[in-house]
Amino acid sequence: MRCAILSIGTEILFGQIVNTNTVYLTRELNNMGFDVLYHHTVGDNASRLKSIIQETYKDCDLIVCTGGLGPTEDDLTKETIAEAFDDKLEMHQESLEVLEAFAKRRGWKEITPNNYKQAMMPTKATVFQNDVGTAPAFALMGDVKNSQDDSIYENKIIVTMPGPPREMKWMWNNKIKPYLLGFSDKTLSYKIIRTFGIGESKLETVLLPLIDSQTDPTIATYAKEGESSLRIASQRPTKEEADAAVMEMIDKVSEIIGKYIYSIEDEELHQVVGNYLIENDISISVCESCTGGMFASRLVEVSGISKVFDRGLVTYSNQAKIDELGVSKETLDTYGAESPEIAKEMAEGLYRVTGSRLCISSTGVAGPGNGKGPNGEVSVGDMFIGVCFDGETYVKEMHTGRDDRVVNRNSCMLTMFDEARKTIMKYSH
Repeated sequence: MRCAILSIGTEILFGQIVNTNTVYLTRELNNMGFDVLYHHTVGDNASRLKSIIQETYKDCDLIVCTGGLGPTEDDLTKETIAEAFDDKLEMHQESLEVLEAFAKRRGWKEITPNNYKQAMMPTKATVFQNDVGTAPAFALMGDVKNSQDDSIYENKIIVTMPGPPREMKWMWNNKIKPYLLGFSDKTLSYKIIRTFGIGESKLETVLLPLIDSQTDPTIATYAKEGESSLRIASQRPTKEEADAAVMEMIDKVSEIIGKYIYSIEDEELHQVVGNYLIENDISISVCESCTGGMFASRLVEVSGISKVFDRGLVTYSNQAKIDELGVSKETLDTYGAESPEIAKEMAEGLYRVTGSRLCISSTGVAGPGNGKGPNGEVSVGDMFIGVCFDGETYVKEMHTGRDDRVVNRNSCMLTMFDEARKTIMKYSH
C-alpha cells in the first residue's frame, strides 16, 4: 500500500519544534510493508490542508496525519478531513465521556466550549481513545473528490493522531498500528551494513552487478563522513521469507566487499570495537596527540568497557610524550612529532607503561598549518597511528589531503577504531 505522512502545524513550518514524528512513522510504516512516497508538512490552514489531501490521493492509498487535533480555533484537521471525505462532525458520545472523566480527575471546574471540540468526530470515523492525552485519534475510509478536476479517488484511508510525540507514539503502538496491519499484505525486513575504508561511489561501482539486477531485495547506498552504508530490504508475504531474502543478499554482498564490512546490525564502529574487546577480554590503552582524546571519549560510550579499558592519555606536547611514554628526544628532534617513528614509539611506550594487550597512538597534522619533519614539511592531513598488540607494533599512515581540522581529526579517530577492529579480528581467531 502506497502512503504519505502529513504533519500539520504552523509551528513546524516556523522551525519552532523539530518534527521527529515523521522519522518515527516512516520507519514504522516501512517495517509494516507500506511504501512511503511522500512527507508533507502544512500549516494550520484549511484550504491548503484540503488541497494537500486531495493531491496526495493521486498516488497514495493511505495518509497518516499528525497534529491539529487540539481544542484551539487553529486546530482544523478534523473539520478539513471530514469535508474532504464528504462527511460532517458530530459529538462522539464515548469521546465526550472520556473527556468529562479526564476533567473530573484533573479537578477542572468546568470544560470550556473549545475543549468539547475534541470530542467532535466525523460521523463515519473509527475512533481511538487516547489514554495519555485528551485528543482522540480516528481513521476514515471512503471516496475523495478532487475539487480541482472533479476526479474521484475511491477507497482511500486516512488516519489522524495527536501531534505531541509522546501521545502520537502511544496512539500508534496501541491503536493505529494494529488497525493498519489489517491492510498490509507484506512484511518488510531490512539490514543496514556498515563499512569503513571504501567510499560511496566505489562501493556502488563494485556492487553494480547486484544493484542493476535488483528487484527484491533492494540495495541502497548511503554515505556519511568517513563511512558508507548499505540498506538491504525485502518485502515478502511473511517475515521469515523476507529475512531469508535479506540474508541471502548479504552473503552475496560480503563476497564482494567483505573486508570493508564491520557490522550488519547498523552499529557504530566504536560499539563494534568495544564489544569485540569485551567479548575477547582484550585490555586496551590509548595515547592521543592530534585526536586529543576523541578515541577514548567515544570508547567509554560502550557499556561495560571498564572491564578492559585501562587508560587514555592525551600527550599533546613533545614533553608529554617524553614524560608519559618515554619517547626519545632524539627521535623527536630527528623526525618531528608528526611522524610514523613517533607514532611507533608512543604505542610501544604505552605498552611498557600499562601492559595493556592493545595499545594505540595517534599523531599528525590535523590543521591548520604544516608540521616539521626531517625532510621538510609534513602536510595537513598527514597522520600516523601506532598499533602495538602483545608487543608487536605497526604504523598506519593516513594522508587525507583535506585542509579541514574537524574532518581530519574525525577520520583519524575512525581509522584508529578500524585498525583496532582488524587487529582484534586477526589475533582473536
